[in-house]
Amino acid sequence: MPGFLVRWLIVALSLLVAARLVPGITIDGGGTLLFAAALLGVVNAIVRPVVVILTFPITLLTLGLFLLVINAGMLGLVAGLLERFSITGFWSALFGAVIVSLTGWVTSAFIGGRAQYDRI
Repeated sequence: MPGFLVRWLIVALSLLVAARLVPGITIDGGGTLLFAAALLGVVNAIVRPVVVILTFPITLLTLGLFLLVINAGMLGLVAGLLERFSITGFWSALFGAVIVSLTGWVTSAFIGGRAQYDRI
């Protein structure tokens, strides 16, 4: 359970970094930030696998680059579901998704695949 909380806070921190660095992404309030991080986890666990399977031919043709578009779409979906979290356009969503993905990738090296925070 503590590893899950650490990952949740890392996603929330990466969303905050994306909101600070990317023009067009706004998050109003800490509660919205934490809820957006949780909702992003749910969307990535339920919706993203279905979308990845359905777009597999496009992903193959683009050598995996279409996954960035899928990540941007998942971030846009979360923003669409939350009133106090907004993304103004595709490029803002794409750059925000890249920041969130890179942050998650880097921190996974420290936390591990099973969210064990004792490796930090």
